[in-house]
Amino acid sequence: MTRKIAILGSTGSIGTQALDVVRQHPDHFVAHILTAGNNADLLIQQAREFQPDTVVIANEEKYEQVREALANLPIKVYTGSQAICDVVQMDSVDMVLAAMVGFAGLRPTISAIQARKPIALANKETLVVAGEYIINAVREKQVPLLPVDSEHSAILQCLVGDLQNRVEKILLTASGGPFRTWERERFATITPADALRHPNWQMGAKITIDSATLMNKGFEMIEACHLFDLRPEQVEVVVHPESVIHSAVQFTDGAVKAQLGVPDMRLPIQYALSFPERLPLDGERLDLFRLGRLTFEPVDMEKFPCLAYAFEAAAQGGNMPCIMNAANEVANAAFRRGEIGFNRIAEIIRATMDNVPFDATRTPDTYFRTNEEARRFAASLL
Repeated sequence: MTRKIAILGSTGSIGTQALDVVRQHPDHFVAHILTAGNNADLLIQQAREFQPDTVVIANEEKYEQVREALANLPIKVYTGSQAICDVVQMDSVDMVLAAMVGFAGLRPTISAIQARKPIALANKETLVVAGEYIINAVREKQVPLLPVDSEHSAILQCLVGDLQNRVEKILLTASGGPFRTWERERFATITPADALRHPNWQMGAKITIDSATLMNKGFEMIEACHLFDLRPEQVEVVVHPESVIHSAVQFTDGAVKAQLGVPDMRLPIQYALSFPERLPLDGERLDLFRLGRLTFEPVDMEKFPCLAYAFEAAAQGGNMPCIMNAANEVANAAFRRGEIGFNRIAEIIRATMDNVPFDATRTPDTYFRTNEEARRFAASLL
């Protein structure tokens, strides 16, 4: 049976790799809806190749460009953020790949859950900001929620066949980013170009900077807690520079199961889209003899304080992860624009967490209000 997929964020790193999966398996997947934020040129190119039913360009200023370019094709074209929330509820949609970047992905994900659409979740901020609300909603609506992050996909793959057995802890692996071996004193010299050179993964700019600060690993820790019903102290972050073990699960008898593979995001994307079936995938295969060895190190949280802040936010709960995420989005973007230094990212996050009021209420209104307030405060520090 062919699944009609709504790909939210089709022009981003995850979206383009998802379309490669669709390209390899046209008998299994159809790119039914494609959405993009600003990249109208690539969205037009994708629409011409995959002939989706509908496309949405969030930037309303680029609507006419997309509409005119696709006028000779039977493709519906919409614009605006609300349109993305609307199209995911179409009866013809079989599954939603939530691959938008940042807080912007929260509202369309909520909309998809309300419509009882199975979700392949690549937007980590959705669970970071509103994890308790989202998990309760998918349980109430009985909606499948499948992780796309390589780490959470690895955990799921380790748990398949062992769901009835209790987990003692998760071993969440991290490459360590491009500055793993740098002394803290050198961090003041880091440029955006330095931080965008990830040693193992090809990702979008925002997540690549988050990986350099290890904030991304903090986000993944919070995600893991929500996805697999764990406490923060049950997640141990392990620096694994080779990025071959994508994560592991330790059970209460001491047994550890790990998922290994080359760094290729198409594998976890495809696994989420085809679950529980495994499909063939063209690409490099893991060669343990060529690899030679696997290494592991503890995390230096003094050098990478963003990870420590994530554990703190997860323990506090309420709107604190939302505050942390909003501050990070503001600081991350400012660093990429060259407005602040690398060390200022953590400083802005810390100050925002210390000054924006805590609220234990777990509702979408709380998250949207907190996001705006935290963004304003963080921006005032630039």
